[in-house]
Amino acid sequence: MKFKQNLLLFFSLSCFFLSCKKDPKLIPNNNAPYYAGIPTVKVHNYINRLFIDLIGREALDTELAAELAVLRANTLSIGAREQLIVKLQTNDSYLVGDSSYKYAYYNRFYEITKARLLEGIPDSDILSEKGLIDFDILKDSIAGDSVSFQIRKKQSQKLVEVIKAQAYYRMDSIDIRGVYARMLDNAIYDKINMNTFNFVRASFSNLFFRYPSQSELIAAYDIVEYDAPRIILGKSAQNKGEYINVLLNSSE
Repeated sequence: MKFKQNLLLFFSLSCFFLSCKKDPKLIPNNNAPYYAGIPTVKVHNYINRLFIDLIGREALDTELAAELAVLRANTLSIGAREQLIVKLQTNDSYLVGDSSYKYAYYNRFYEITKARLLEGIPDSDILSEKGLIDFDILKDSIAGDSVSFQIRKKQSQKLVEVIKAQAYYRMDSIDIRGVYARMLDNAIYDKINMNTFNFVRASFSNLFFRYPSQSELIAAYDIVEYDAPRIILGKSAQNKGEYINVLLNSSE
């Protein structure tokens, strides 16, 4: 839980720019500076940046005033800022329009993840894709094609699992790796990244912000395309699911 609550902590805190210059030397008894003199507009910008990054909207005037008062009362300490971040990620008190900060945070994370991996496809389009697959399942059933029936049935279920990822993640039923596993292994991701070559390159880019080396590409291609046992990122894998699992559990 702590891992999830602090997922965006480093990024969010980095948005709060201070005017003092960092000293690269360690000085004994060098306590954190007193922040009371920082202009209110900077604190407002920091609060709004947190709201936008974590729940996808600016703070309301009432929220801005309340959070400003709390931060000022605590001299803008790191602890006070962390408490605001955790509040936006975990507070489940009802809010008009958002349901709760917690709901808004997990929905925001879900939409950002879809934007990166699935080109921001709406859930309605995912359901439409599922409907097309379900129609093919019906045709396979009528034709007695049991092999195609089972393949498409799994494809349909995987699209359902994509949509359920937001709620499951919010309820701690899956972790962040579970979210990404669902985003990587479905018919829509396969359509976006047609053929195994593109799938391997995209999966590395989406997860590691780099493309695979030549040796990684060859090994990954054999794993996904031919179900061949290979070593990838120091671990063994023999099919697409195992390949994704290795990537998601890599220290990289």
